[in-house]
Amino acid sequence: MKRTPLLLAAMALIAISIPGCAVWRISQSAELARRSQALQVTPAQPTLRLLVVGDSTAVGTGASSPAASLAGLLAAQFPRLLIENRANDGATFADVATQLAGDKPFDMVLVQAGGNDVIRLRDMDSVARDIERVTLLARQRAPLVVLMPAGNVGNAPFFFPPFSWWMTQRSRQLHAHAQAAAARPGLVYVSLFEERENDPFARQRELNAKDGLHPSDAGYRVWLSQLMRQADLQQRLAAAAQPPG
Repeated sequence: MKRTPLLLAAMALIAISIPGCAVWRISQSAELARRSQALQVTPAQPTLRLLVVGDSTAVGTGASSPAASLAGLLAAQFPRLLIENRANDGATFADVATQLAGDKPFDMVLVQAGGNDVIRLRDMDSVARDIERVTLLARQRAPLVVLMPAGNVGNAPFFFPPFSWWMTQRSRQLHAHAQAAAARPGLVYVSLFEERENDPFARQRELNAKDGLHPSDAGYRVWLSQLMRQADLQQRLAAAAQPPG
């Protein structure tokens, strides 16, 4: 789908006309992205190797420090887990494919992406093809691939009706494509999508960073809980749970 100048202008008009200081939130989001840094961990005696790819949520944008990001929380829980983080702010699923380049082996690949595909109004058929490509490439890097797309973008405080309804519909489509792509051996789909009435990020504003778009420290802890439970990581990464000694 081409984003024509008219469509972009309409989106800008929506953003600046909505109450809630949307322009301020845009500047805050940009500032959080500038300050974000992807966490890398290289233990002296690693027992397992994790590759993290994706967008700003994989970088940990919105967290107070890299240690409070999802990768940082995993590093604290699994001290013998080597973490290589190639994620970049603004990445789409098409960009994630390039992050998977090379032939270095890993024990697990964690893919966190999709929010930019939703917000930038990318054609969902193209996104579905990109997700398929990403999962195939990731399986070449590791025997286990965890696909964890962004949650229901329409529930983010950044958006207001009617634009938020559109974002929710696109998020629903994104997750359907991700779930379908993960229905193969070696792939696990972690669902962060919730309808508004059940979404903790819609009910508890403290789970959102100050830009109303990214998770806060508390939000990343919620995501960690979902990742651990849905992907059974406590068992899968057990070999990396004990400190060296």
